[in-house]
Amino acid sequence: MLKIQIIIVFLFISFFSIHIVLSQLNFQKLDLPLTSSGPEAFAFDSIDSVSGEFYTGISDGRIVKYNTTNFIEVYITTPNRSRLCDGTNMLGAICGRPIGIEFYYKEKLLYIADAYKGLLVGGKDKLAVQLATGAEGVPFKFPDGLNVDQLTGDVYFTDASSVFEMSQLPLAVLVNDATGRLLKYSKTTQQVSVLLRGLAGAAGVAISSNASFVLVTEFITKRIQKLWLTGPLAFTSTVIKEFEGRPDNIKKTQIGDYFWVAVSTMSPIGITISSAVKIDGNGVVLQTIPLDRYYFNTAISEFNQRGSNFYVGSLQAGFVGLLN
Repeated sequence: MLKIQIIIVFLFISFFSIHIVLSQLNFQKLDLPLTSSGPEAFAFDSIDSVSGEFYTGISDGRIVKYNTTNFIEVYITTPNRSRLCDGTNMLGAICGRPIGIEFYYKEKLLYIADAYKGLLVGGKDKLAVQLATGAEGVPFKFPDGLNVDQLTGDVYFTDASSVFEMSQLPLAVLVNDATGRLLKYSKTTQQVSVLLRGLAGAAGVAISSNASFVLVTEFITKRIQKLWLTGPLAFTSTVIKEFEGRPDNIKKTQIGDYFWVAVSTMSPIGITISSAVKIDGNGVVLQTIPLDRYYFNTAISEFNQRGSNFYVGSLQAGFVGLLN
C-alpha cells in the first residue's frame, strides 16, 4: 500500500512539475530581415552553445546569424544570387533556399541542405561550396533535413522526393509520393551514398550520440523510421513511431539520446495545431509541448533546445520563435 502511495505521489509531482515549467515559458518573436520568412532549421557553432546566437536559412536564399541583437548575412548558396533576391519568398530556384543546416564543430564548417542547390558547405567565404547535387545517378529534387556526425564529420541528410521539388510539396502529399531518400556524405571520400529509399516525404534526420543509429521522419506517412548503423541489425530499419500529425525536423538534445520532433496536426475543423514532441531512441513519447497559442493555424518545422532556450522554426512565419 505504501509503495502504491509513493508511486502516486511521484506521478503527481512529475505531472505538476511539467505544467509549472510550461506555464513559466516566455515567448519572443525575433523578426527576420525585410519581408523574408521561413526559418526552417537552426544551427549553433558549438555543441555546448547557450549564448543565444544561432544561424538559420531564410526564404530569400540567405543564411543569417542572429547575434542576440539582430540578423546578419553570413552565407549564400548560389553565385547567381543578386540583391534583388533580398526579402523575396518564391524565388528559390534562382536565389537558393537553404533548409537543413548544422555545424561540424571540430572544423567550424557549416553544412547546408539547399532545396534547389543540393548539399553545400560554408567556410571562410560568403559563397558556400557545392558538394553534391545527386546520388547514384539520381539528381536531388528536394534536399531537406541534415545532421552531422560529430565523431567523423560525415553528413546525414534527406532528399524529400526524387520527383517533386519544394514548391510542389502539396502535390507530393496529395499523391502520397514515396520517392524520398536518406543519404550520407562521407567527409573522407567526398561521396554520397543512399541509406534508405522509398521514403514518403523524407524530412528530418538525427543521429544518435554514439552513431549507432539514425532516425528519419516521413512527413507524408506521419512516422519515424530507425536505421541501425552498427551491430547485428546494421542497415536494417524499423518504424518506431507513428503520429496523428505530420512530423518534420527531429533534433537530438544536448545531453542523452532524446529527440525533439516538430509535429503539425490538422484538426477536424481544418485548423493546423502544432506541437513539440520529445521521444527517446525507441519512439517512446516523454513530453509534449503544445505550441498553437504561439503558432495559431501555422505548421512548425523545428523545435531545437539549447540550454534553457527553445528555438521554433516555421516555413510560414516571418520570425524565429524563442521560448525560455
